[in-house]
Amino acid sequence: MEKSLNTAGISTCRTGEEKYVYFNLPPHLRRRGRCCQYDYRTEDGELFSCVAPTLDKCREKRDRWLQDGAGKRP
Repeated sequence: MEKSLNTAGISTCRTGEEKYVYFNLPPHLRRRGRCCQYDYRTEDGELFSCVAPTLDKCREKRDRWLQDGAGKRP
């Protein structure tokens, strides 16, 4: 999968698309293991981004965000 950030740290996610990447947490953190960094950009161009243990959890967070009315311009 293509990287989700460009060299300036800006999301490369296009409108209506999602991007994700799994990464390992550094050992010095209390919680070790693999996490998913997730980006989703609405058709209006608003970006949702989160980190969760799995892609499914990220999508659940995105769905709650959309249900709460985020991602919709007035």
